[in-house]
Amino acid sequence: MPERDVQITACADGPLLVRGAVQVVGEDGQTIDNPRRTVALCRCGSSAIKPWCDGTHKLIRGVSDPASSTSR
Repeated sequence: MPERDVQITACADGPLLVRGAVQVVGEDGQTIDNPRRTVALCRCGSSAIKPWCDGTHKLIRGVSDPASSTSR
């Protein structure tokens, strides 16, 4: 995958996997340090480390349709 290519994969009942060089910006407009080239973004809204996924979706039995980018 070339350096500037980004791939986003919506996991069924799970996070959005983001691969590539991206800048993550919080709702306050501040850049959030992106620790890796592949990150999992929470869609369920219950992660303790938002915006990153911590696996909580497994405890609450999923999030939503994989085609949806909204959380419950």
